[in-house]
Amino acid sequence: MTRKVYKVRIGEAAEALGVSPATVRRWEISGKITAERTPGGQRRYDLSALLPDKFSIDSPTRRTVAYARVSSPDQSADLERQKQVLELYCAKQGWTFSVVADLGSGMNYHKKGLKQLLRDLIAGDIGRLVIAHKDRLLRFGAELVFAICEAKQVEVVILNQGPDTTFEEDLATDVLEIITVFSARLYGSRSHKNKKMLDNIKQAVADSQP
Repeated sequence: MTRKVYKVRIGEAAEALGVSPATVRRWEISGKITAERTPGGQRRYDLSALLPDKFSIDSPTRRTVAYARVSSPDQSADLERQKQVLELYCAKQGWTFSVVADLGSGMNYHKKGLKQLLRDLIAGDIGRLVIAHKDRLLRFGAELVFAICEAKQVEVVILNQGPDTTFEEDLATDVLEIITVFSARLYGSRSHKNKKMLDNIKQAVADSQP
């Protein structure tokens, strides 16, 4: 049987519980029930937790996957820490899970782990996606992945909703990647002026890194 994730809006939760939306809000404020937040900040209520006898989420066919990423090889220690945080969190929840790790820019859509993750999401093989921060998924375009998750009824768990602590370092790496792509084109024009300009930009970005 395919696993279903019963994350619903307040109106649907109120209907399932047989109460008004105002009552659901009051229960949440009092701590009687809890709501999760989507990446866009909207409330979602888990019917499988509120009404477990009616809404079961047990299934062996859809998996929990934790995704970790860093931009460059010199961040390998950070990648290991990131994986450990994800593993510890998933284990504490009692979930059976696997970890997918990538090494590459957040602007690179062709990373092996990310491509496999997207294939599995579209195929309906994943029921829950856990990430440390949304930028660990992609620098730009994470919302599109989240939209796929919502369409496929995949629960998304983001451990850190605040700023990504490695944002500046990763962004510098991403900028260097863009410069490298354009360098190949401009160098081909054999322009000494272009080469000098790109070298200066690369050095400025490198100097800005901690």
